[in-house]
Amino acid sequence: MKNNKFYTLLVALFLAMGLLTACGGTNTAKQAAATSQEKGQSANDSVKDNLPEETSYPFTFKDATDVEITINKKPERIVSLLPSNTEIAFALGLGDEIIGVSDYDTYPKEVEGKERVGGQEFNVEKILSLKPDLVLADSTMIGAAGGRIDQLRDAGITVAVISASDSFAEVYDTIRLIAQATGTKEKADAIIDQMKTKVAEIVAKVSHIQEKEQPIVWLEIDPTLWTAGKGTFMNEMIEMLHAKNVAGDMDGWLQITEEKVIPLNPEVIITTYGYYIDNPAEQVYIRTAWKDVTAVKEKRVYDVNSEIVNRPGPRLAEGLEEFAKAIYPEIYSK
Repeated sequence: MKNNKFYTLLVALFLAMGLLTACGGTNTAKQAAATSQEKGQSANDSVKDNLPEETSYPFTFKDATDVEITINKKPERIVSLLPSNTEIAFALGLGDEIIGVSDYDTYPKEVEGKERVGGQEFNVEKILSLKPDLVLADSTMIGAAGGRIDQLRDAGITVAVISASDSFAEVYDTIRLIAQATGTKEKADAIIDQMKTKVAEIVAKVSHIQEKEQPIVWLEIDPTLWTAGKGTFMNEMIEMLHAKNVAGDMDGWLQITEEKVIPLNPEVIITTYGYYIDNPAEQVYIRTAWKDVTAVKEKRVYDVNSEIVNRPGPRLAEGLEEFAKAIYPEIYSK
């Protein structure tokens, strides 16, 4: 399954979950959820096992649209249409090569000086005016973009549609793929090693938690009760921390009713929308129907930085640590 307000929430949760504003969040969430259900397997699967040790040009691979992409030389002018891919590119040292970014990009601070080319419905004319030799698109935007990707390709622009990541392994694959396309494999290896080291350290701290002791967690991506289920990287993060996700036996990105959440009695509630709603924990505490939920009674509702838990990029290991701090404050306060 694949999927950057929801993937905002999921698109700045992913583009628009890289992160959108509060308005229009429900439609975006539905779109992201539908996309995740259609994907099946990672489009990166056809690439990851065949990547050469070092980049040699021309470099050819099939992208998420099953189009064969050939990059003839190291890109010098790159447009990134998804915040997570932008973060990957900057981490790979490609800040000077990045000439355009999406409206939802916020990190690193250097993106403030880059040209903005729109959201999922990006501005084709603007991108063409920048004369990029590589555009990094994402499979989450295929539906919303309409024929815009084809318009760019028809104009002679190389557009690589990167398959969205639903696991740490797929995040690593995406970093490797973008690195291969841009001649930065050595930096990719260092980024991935650092992420894996941090993940291992975080998981080690909670490895003693037995199954019967695992806390029940409700992850609230937006106040209309969208959450992450099986086959998503956020569910993987909760499970890596030896905790139980309320939606862990449900598929993909989905919306759950209060009637289903309440009887599952989560012991910890994590929200990810404090960037556009003031004091989201208080919004949960004042829900009359939730007054007997353990997490509410014990005041264990925490908001985390949406960017680092929602964007499947180099900072996702930091996101895992934020989840760990919320779920196990007694361990992480030491």
